[in-house]
Amino acid sequence: MAAAVVFAAPTTSAESTAQFVNLPTPWVATDGAVIDFQVLRQGKPFGRHKLTFDRSSDGQLTVTSDVDLDVKVGPISFYKYRLDSTEVWRDGTLIALDGRANNDGRKGRVTARADGELIEVEGTKFDGEVPATIIPSSHWNILQVYGERMLSTETGEIIDIDVENLGRSVVNVGDTSLEATHYRLKSDITVDLWYDDQSRWVKLAFNARGQSIEYVLDSLY
Repeated sequence: MAAAVVFAAPTTSAESTAQFVNLPTPWVATDGAVIDFQVLRQGKPFGRHKLTFDRSSDGQLTVTSDVDLDVKVGPISFYKYRLDSTEVWRDGTLIALDGRANNDGRKGRVTARADGELIEVEGTKFDGEVPATIIPSSHWNILQVYGERMLSTETGEIIDIDVENLGRSVVNVGDTSLEATHYRLKSDITVDLWYDDQSRWVKLAFNARGQSIEYVLDSLY
């Protein structure tokens, strides 16, 4: 079990935030909204990453992530990845997170609960307190790319990140082409993320084990 740690509220240098002077308005999920990515490995189907949003009558938002990836040759699986996580948000602030992951046999977990201006985290890779402003690593919330740390939904690890704004590009969603802002998020791996002008997460890409992984939406949400 990791030793308990208390993080002070994050500070951000002027240099690192110069390109992010005006924060965007996050996408506001409606009750029943679904983000459903097909995941491609080397251009071929690899699995799906699905998020479901449920909003209660008092405005509380529950976000359920379901990731299921499987590399097969015939009936034999050579790699499996599974993630199930649930986030609870109130007034734009994370108040609870539960996650379980199985990365090809390597298991992780995290439980986090808000306590005032802090979140108490118990996870496979971190036990301690972090500011309530931290954003989970589920990617749907664009404010993730404006921070310096994120909370792993797999293990509870507090991940240091460095984000670069790569400008505008065109993303294809089904038969629709739309403009989006391209961000590069660097941590233990480098992940490219795209968000449209409504702050919707519309694409993801990265390389793992020398292979390209791409998230593709069949339709907008």
